[in-house]
Amino acid sequence: MNREDALKLMQTWTEGDSLRKHMLAVEAAMRAYAIRFGEDEEKWGVTGLLHDMDYEKHPTPEEHPTVGVEELERLGYPEDVRRAILSHADYLDVPRETRMEKTLYAVDELSGFIMACALMRPGGLEGMKAKSVRKKMKQKSFAAGVDRDDIVRGAEDLGVDLNEHIEFVAAALEENENELGLATRGGAE
Repeated sequence: MNREDALKLMQTWTEGDSLRKHMLAVEAAMRAYAIRFGEDEEKWGVTGLLHDMDYEKHPTPEEHPTVGVEELERLGYPEDVRRAILSHADYLDVPRETRMEKTLYAVDELSGFIMACALMRPGGLEGMKAKSVRKKMKQKSFAAGVDRDDIVRGAEDLGVDLNEHIEFVAAALEENENELGLATRGGAE
């Protein structure tokens, strides 16, 4: 299990640029938290990178993420990686017990929301603060597909202050802004 193989697998299963960038963002946040928690950065990163690999072709709750997890099992990915991916889908009722499972859930929706916020800012991710992200969270029409309750619940379950969590994830994404297509366009908020 390594990033290069996982990236190829993700690209094989996912053609859409925005979904690919989402998975890269979740990977970046997972790697940052793995470092913070003293965990296996490669395993956590690969888990984030592959968590939605089947979503484009199998978006229904009957298929996502189980189809992708079945493929990961066939390829020999570890059980804890597969279980973390299953646990990020509330409708599967797989309880999030490990720190990796809780972190994947906590960074999934938030990563997408922060990327949406960055696209609206002249400075992109540079200097993004929790206050501005939380202000956008109150606007129901902005990034309407992102479940705000999941963001709040994710931080709570992880045991991290929401403001700290937002800024930590934003900083992780900023470190990877070129790969995410969010390189600073100049200016700040």
